[in-house]
Order: sequence, then C-alpha cells, then structure tokens
Amino acid sequence: MSPVEKPVGVVMVLGGGISGMQASLDLAEEGFKVYLVEKSPAIGGTMPMLDKTFPTNDCSMCILSPKLVECGRHRNIEVITQAEVINLQGNAGNFIATVKKQPRYVDPAKCLSCGACAEECPAEVPSEFNQGLGNRKAVYKPYAQAFPNAYVIDKANCLECMACVDACPANAINHDMEEEILEIPAGAIILCSGFELINSELRGEFGYGDYSNVITSLQFERMLSASGPFQGHLKRPSDGSRPGKIAFIQCVGSRDLAKGYNYCSAVCCMYATKEAIIAKEHEPDLDITIFYIDIRAYGKDFEKYYNRAKKDYNLRYIRCMVSSIKELQQTKNLLISYRNESGQTIKEDFDMVVLSAGIKPEETAVRMSNILGIDLNQNNFCKVNSLTGVETSRPGVFVAGASCGPKDIPETVTQASAAAGDASALLSPARNTMVADKDFPPEKDADGEKPRLGVFVCHCGINIGSVVNVPAVVEAVKSLPYVVHAQESMYACAQDSQAAMKEIIEDKNLNRIVVASCSPRTHKPLFQETLRDAGLNRHLFEMANIRDQCSWVHMHEPRKATDKAKDLVKAAVIKAACLQPVKQVTVDVNHTALVVGGGIAGMTAALEIARQGYCVELVEITDTLGGTAKKISRGFPGDDVEIFSEQLINSVAGHPLINIHTGCEITEVTGYTGNFSSRLSSGEEIRHGVAIIATGGEEYRPEEYLYGIDDRVMTQTELEKILSNDDPRLHKAGNIVMIQCVGSREESRPYCSRICCSKTMKLALMIKEKNPLVNIFVLYRDIRTYSFLENQYCEAREKGVVFIRYDLERKPLVENAGLNGNSALKVSTYDPIIREPIEINTDIIALAPAILASQSNKKLSQLFKVPLNADGFFLEAHMKLKPVDFPAEGIYMCGLAHSPKNIEESIIQAKAAAGRATTILSRKQLESKGVTAHVLPDKCAACLTCVRLCPFNAPHINPVTQKAEIEAVQCQGCGVCSGECPNKAIELQGYTDKQQMCALEGLFLTDSKV
Repeated sequence: MSPVEKPVGVVMVLGGGISGMQASLDLAEEGFKVYLVEKSPAIGGTMPMLDKTFPTNDCSMCILSPKLVECGRHRNIEVITQAEVINLQGNAGNFIATVKKQPRYVDPAKCLSCGACAEECPAEVPSEFNQGLGNRKAVYKPYAQAFPNAYVIDKANCLECMACVDACPANAINHDMEEEILEIPAGAIILCSGFELINSELRGEFGYGDYSNVITSLQFERMLSASGPFQGHLKRPSDGSRPGKIAFIQCVGSRDLAKGYNYCSAVCCMYATKEAIIAKEHEPDLDITIFYIDIRAYGKDFEKYYNRAKKDYNLRYIRCMVSSIKELQQTKNLLISYRNESGQTIKEDFDMVVLSAGIKPEETAVRMSNILGIDLNQNNFCKVNSLTGVETSRPGVFVAGASCGPKDIPETVTQASAAAGDASALLSPARNTMVADKDFPPEKDADGEKPRLGVFVCHCGINIGSVVNVPAVVEAVKSLPYVVHAQESMYACAQDSQAAMKEIIEDKNLNRIVVASCSPRTHKPLFQETLRDAGLNRHLFEMANIRDQCSWVHMHEPRKATDKAKDLVKAAVIKAACLQPVKQVTVDVNHTALVVGGGIAGMTAALEIARQGYCVELVEITDTLGGTAKKISRGFPGDDVEIFSEQLINSVAGHPLINIHTGCEITEVTGYTGNFSSRLSSGEEIRHGVAIIATGGEEYRPEEYLYGIDDRVMTQTELEKILSNDDPRLHKAGNIVMIQCVGSREESRPYCSRICCSKTMKLALMIKEKNPLVNIFVLYRDIRTYSFLENQYCEAREKGVVFIRYDLERKPLVENAGLNGNSALKVSTYDPIIREPIEINTDIIALAPAILASQSNKKLSQLFKVPLNADGFFLEAHMKLKPVDFPAEGIYMCGLAHSPKNIEESIIQAKAAAGRATTILSRKQLESKGVTAHVLPDKCAACLTCVRLCPFNAPHINPVTQKAEIEAVQCQGCGVCSGECPNKAIELQGYTDKQQMCALEGLFLTDSKV
C-alpha cells in the first residue's frame, strides 16, 4: 500500500498475543507510536499456556518472556488491557478509534504483585488459564510472568467482602473504579485477535464434558507445563493417578463439514506429536497412540520431527477415524472402537484420551468485523485481499496471525512483521513524529571499583526447580568472594523480577550481576537491558545456563544436576568479578537495502522497502525478473498469477528508488550491519545497510517413473504449461494419474515440499474444467492441504477425483505397456481400501517433484557468513520468534530461500523481511555488540594471521602504525583471531584469558577454598 499524505504516526494493534506483540515491537523500532489493545487482563495470548513448542521443543514461556518484558517497557508501546475498540471512524492514515477500557479494580502502578489479596480472597472459580483443571481466586493474576504485572478483580465472581482491600499493603485496590472511554488517533490498525478452540463437546461420541479422562489438547499442555495445575506431572483428572496409556484423536472439529468447520486447523498434527514426545520425556514408559486421517507435517523440519517421534519415541500412529469412546465405570478407563487399515474392528482400552481440538475465529470476530468495517470469509476468519498477505477490505486496516486463518507460531510471527511493514509503508511520511527517545541514567563508573556482585538463581517455575535444588545453589553462592547479594527468583525474566533486580542494584550499589537461569542466547539481552536501566554497563553481566546444562540434560539425576549448577554458578561468579566495562561504538547507517533474487519474494521485498522511502539495489542472476512464478498461471485460490507477476515487475521496474541489476550475481561481501559493501560479477560495487536473500528454489528433475524417457510423464510445472496452452492431449485423455511425493519425504530429502498436494488439487480442478469426463487418480502418502486449502481437496473429491494412498515401502510402478511411444502407460499400485493390487492404464502421468534449495545458496551462505540447514535452505536465527532473521543482524531471508512455500506465503515472508530490514534502515546509528576483539598494539607483529582468518573481514593493518586494528561494529565476537594470534596480541572483550581462567578456577573451587 502506497503512503498517504499527512498521516498520523501512530498504529493501533488489536490483540496482545504473539502476533500483536511482534507487530508492536517492529513498529516501535521502525519509528511509530503503538497502542497495543488487549481485551484480557494481560498480554501474551495462548502461547503462555503452552509447555513447549515444535519442532525445537523450546520452553514456550522461556522464549516468550523476553518479548513480554520488551513490550512492557518499550518507550513507544502503550499497553491497554481489558479494552476493546467499539468504533472506528476516518480513513487510512487518519483514523479515530474509540476504545472502551473496563475497570481492573487494581491500580497497576501501585500493585506490588505480592499476592496478599488472593490469599485472603474466599471466592474460587475455575481457572481459564489452566483450562478448568485448577481454580483461581476472584482476585488473581492470569499467569506468573503476566504483563501488566498486577492483579485484577473478576467482578462477576467477587463476593464484595472487601477482604482483598484489607489485605493489600499498597492500597492498590479500588472497587469503585469505572470504565473509561478513550478516543485515540491512529494512522493504521492491525487486527491480531487470535483464535479459540472449537468446542470438543460437538463430537458427543467422544464423551468430552462427560468423561473426566477425556481432555483437550490445550488442557494436556497445561498438564505438561511446569507452571500448570499439576506442576508438570501427568495425572488423570478422575483420580490423580499416573496414566500408562494415552490416545490422541486428531481432527476434532476440523475437516468436519457437518459441524460447519470444513477447513484444516493446520497445527493439530504437529502439536499432538509434540505433546506426545514431551509426555514420553516426562514418562518414558508411556504407551501413546495417535489416531489420524493425514499427518500434515508440512512446515520446515516438521517431517523430520514426525519421523523422530516414530523412530526415537516409538509413538504409534494409526490411520483411522475413531467411531466412539465408552467410559468403563469402575476404572474410568476409556474404551476406543476403531477400524484398522486391515478392515478389522478393534476395541482398545486407554487411561486417558486427548482430543486435538481445532481452532476457530475468536468469539468477537463478527462484531469486530462490523466495527472495523472489514469482510470475513465463509468461516468468519478475516478475509485477506488476494496476493497481499495482510490487507483487509478496508484500506489502512491490516491483519495478522490466526485472525485470518489457522497457522502456527512462525507463520503468525512472520505475518505480524509483514503487517507491521505494510502499516509502516502506509505511514512512512510520519515516521519518528510521535516517538520518544529512551534516556538511560548516567552509566556508573565501575572500572577500578571493588566488585560487588548480585546473584539471582531462577526456579523457572519447576522447569529448573523440580530438578535443581535452587535454595542449595543460592546458599553455596553466598560465601563466594565479592558476593553482596544472592537470592532465588521464581521467574527471573518476568517483569516484576526485572524491576526488583533494578531496585536491588541501586539499593545495594551492585556493580556486577550474575543470573543463573536458562539460555543466554534468548535471555542475555533482556538482563543486559535491565543493567542499563540501573545505570550499569551492560557487559558487567554473566550468565550461567542451569536449565539446558543441568535440569534438562540431568532431569533424572537431581543431586548431580544440583552439584553441576553450583559449579557453573561459582564459575560465573568468579569470572564476573574480573569483568570490565565495555564501551559501545556507534556507526552511521547506510539507508540502502540489497535484495538478492528477482522472483516474487525478492520483488515484493524490494517494493515494500522502496515504498517506505529507502533505496533498493535488486540483483537477479538471470536476464529477467519473475523467477519461478513465470511458470505458474493460476494460484491456489484461483488468482491470476500471470497478471499479478506482470504488474509486480512493472511496479518494481518503474519505481524511482529501485535499481535493478539483471544478469549478474554477488561475488564478494564485506562490511557489517548498517554498512555492507557487495561486489557484483559486473564489477559494480554496492554499499548497503541491510541485505535480503530471496534466491528462490528449484524443481527436482525426477529420475523415476519413466520421466525423461516418455514425454507423457511430466512434472506439475510441465502439466500446468500444457494446461495454459490448451494442449489437445488434455481433451483426448481418458485417464490421468498424479503421483505425489516424488523426491520428497525420502532418505535423500527427508522434508515435505509443502505445496505439492495443493498444486495437485489446483491442476486436477483445472483439468476437470477443460475435460469433465476425464478420470483423475491421485496416488498419495498423506494429503497435506492445510488450512483453507482443504476446500480444494473437498472440491476435487466432489468432482470425482479418485485418491489412492501408497506407502514409501510400496511405491507405484510405472511401465510402458508396449515398445513404442504410443502404447498405453500402465501404473501399478496397491489400493489399501480394497486391499488389492490394481493397475491403471493412463494417458498422462503428472509427478509432484520435490522443491530443492537454489544451487546459489551455498555460495551466498559463504559470502554473507550465514548458515544453511541440512537440506540446503537458509537457517533462521530462531525458528519460532525470528523466522526471517539470520543470526547475523541486518541480513534477512524470504521465499523459497527459507523453505518450500506457495506464492501467498512467499509474499507474506517477503513483506516480513522488508519490515524487519526497516527496523535497521530507520535508525540513524547502530551500536556495536560489545563482545568484540581488540588488538594490544605493543604485542602485534602485523603477521596478517587475523586478517587472513577472520570470516567477517573485521581486522586490517593500519598503514601508519603498521599494527592490526579491528572494526568493532564489523566484529561478530567469534574469537577466531584471538585464538589464532601467535603473539597473544588480540583479546576478546568479556572472554579474555584472565577472565576465562577465573571461570575455570571458579568451576573447581571447593567450599574449603572459599
């Protein structure tokens, strides 16, 4: 969307889940004021309820908590909870939103979050956060790490006894608070209202609500969670006993036309697999069975996760639809009746049943659509304008996350960044007009001061505390040198803990901090920011990872885990005493972007950045723009891709801020975030502040099924071409066979190519339009038409397309029935329905080949110093929360360079990458990372070892001093130069020889030596 004249530099984000938080943070970093409006008492959405996330099995709360704190304390984000928009007037760029804010009855500014009010409250009701598996009081905090970090009173269940008022030591409770009506100007709106579960009681045959041991998937998450009602221990709701045998039933509510939910909920197969794996990690001898129709492991690395579940965890997958569940009265066990693949009716006894409930639009979706003036689709999800990814029917109103359809966390985060990018482009003339710069207190001069250490050891609920004896670790630390303060924290990363840490630093005059909790990869920046707020240099901080390295890897050896935690914390403390302040180096930012790849993703990213007012250098290795989209005529929902692609090419070519370089490639990359320099094969040098890699993918050229031998055997792309050309063969064909998973989901390529099933449905329907009488047979392993693509699968079946499943061990056989090219092709396969081998004589065979990573990826990964995964696709910084970022800041990815995806998904990811890039381009200056190498000139012999070895080209020889120097902002802190310097002339700040030796001494420090 093009910028509007005189817009308001404010964006209102509706919904405080992960999509709302991501959109808010991106916009705030891009120079816009954000109002984050959430109808519940705390932001976070559904993600805090989850125990782990797939396919990495990261602790959900551990990776989310820094986002909560960042949103809560960002100077340009104002969080308004218990509030909803009730009216929206105006036009794109200049809206007036009317917000109704319900009273909290607790003043967040005064509340200490001490819990005294809840202790005295006599009223108990089922906890929504724990999905009814436990109770909460009428005055409560939604969850431990919630922001705002304050209690709230549920007036509907309050007894008005005023016990909470008497108990509150801060006089924070006021039962007379009234609702407020706020009028807020905003240039754009982003709807991130999320989803809710389909009511499992709709499937009455499963007994949910009647049988106590039949629970939903989200209830099972709360069981598994360390912060849940059972502290992470598996218990049957009926009697509290440990279950030995658990069944999962898939598609409860989803793919059910009779119940009104004809779509696939997209996430259920994977979250059931994840929950089963985590349950097995809790109780290795558990017997778990998953009843399913199709396993839809279509995302990046999902297939590998699914295979690992079967191989390493012995999960049993049974393809069937369960017909009924009966509760056995004496034991409360559950008798499941189902028909196996041999046609036998089986009755099997289970201790618990988990229903993989589908997802539907949030309950206020219809009302909100009327207020915002936007269209919904047939399922009441927000309707998105074709091939835009985030635009609604009302200009200036964007959408992200599950508000517009079922999707997982990475896709939600990606779409949130895309929506933020589009809103930023719309309001670009008003950038930085409504924001405030953050002022840090003067930095305390700790250089030369005697160390005064504060140590904070985190329980992380029971994530750490159930294995590691945290109080014992704290006691072991108290007697260490320089330790002035040591304490336990239930959740060190929570908002209240951060505030308390800052206060303790100031009150006790601490000048170095150690936190023993989880991974510094995700949490170190959070704690360092707290140090800055307290006036300490951010590098006077050390972290001990007692979650990953103790409680997780030694979960069955608590004593050894505790001893190891003591050692790690001792090492961190002794090292922290040796830490010195590190001065930040700032550099100006080059406001030009480099985009590598001129396909749909690359062109979209380039156009998005240019619309925000920044110059773009677009490099395409071929002679023309367009990429693989040039071979596609129609998109999955029926969009005319040819016209769209042509219009996009014209828009890019005609934009004054986009400079196109075709027929050339990148040959050299130097520099650092904000100041890169890339050389092209044409000899031209480009200076840029950020880079986006959008190199696309390639289609596998099959070596099986007579491809390349008989021209009647073709790929999906080749079939689409003859469809576009109205080839007579299609009109004459009596039978057409389509074979799925050609080259995918095999040992050589153990991933799903994602788009093949949907493309097959599209092609089958296009063929049926031209030749309704043709017989089409689809040979498949699993049909993976996720989300609304399920509609095309249903339509194909209605049109008479026949689907026959095959297994990897029994692939179809393709033969030429005669010796000449005109004889019939014969396909032999096994039909699991009739349980007999069958033969199909066919006129055309269409193969669904794997999507391969671009051959250029390996070279680019070396040039940009960014990683690839085992399949040759680029590897993101974090699969869930940084899906388009590389570990190296300022470099991003999108489209098929990341993994297989369709055009709409590539557009969303391209907009997300552009939005993320703008968070750099919109800054005037960048700070160095701090963990950088520096040269000791007196020791340097100018031997060039560092210059030759540095992967980031940071060192150079000063021609005047003839000594090596290292560009601090270019240095990534890898330590190669420091380790290889023969004269020990290079030190890595924060990791000097002295500091590392201190850590080693601390590691082996015994109590007798303290």
